[in-house]
Amino acid sequence: GNVVLASDQDPAAVKRTLEKCLREAFGYDAWVVVLTAQRVSELVAACPYPADDKATHTYITLASDTAMLDELDAAGTALEGTEQKRLGPEALAWLAPAGGTLDSPFSKISSKAKFKATTTTRNLRTLIKVRDAAAALA
Repeated sequence: GNVVLASDQDPAAVKRTLEKCLREAFGYDAWVVVLTAQRVSELVAACPYPADDKATHTYITLASDTAMLDELDAAGTALEGTEQKRLGPEALAWLAPAGGTLDSPFSKISSKAKFKATTTTRNLRTLIKVRDAAAALA
C-alpha cells in the first residue's frame, strides 16, 4: 500500500518506525521505502514515460538500498528490448506492455526474493496520486 504522512522525523527514522509498527501489528516482516514529498514530485517529473498509454504501462521501482537497485538496473539493461531509465539513486522507471506486466522479463527479475526487502514498484499513475496527496497535506 501507500501512505502519505507528515512527520518531524527524517525518512530513515520514519522507515524504522513504520516497519516496527507493521511487524508488530501483522506478525510478519514488513519493509517500506520512505521518500519525502519533494522527492516523489521530482521523480514523477523526471520520468520520461507517459502516465497513460493504451499500449504500455509505466512503472517506477523504488529502493531503500541503492546497491540493490544498481544490480536490478544492470539486470534490466542486459535484457533485450527492455526500456528503462534511472531517475536517481533510489528510482528506476521502466515500461511493460499493457496487460502483460507480470509476464514481462523485467518484472520477473524485479520480483525475485533478493529484491523484496529493499524495493517496491508502483505504477506512475499511483505515484502521481501520492504526489498530489502529499501536496494537499502542505
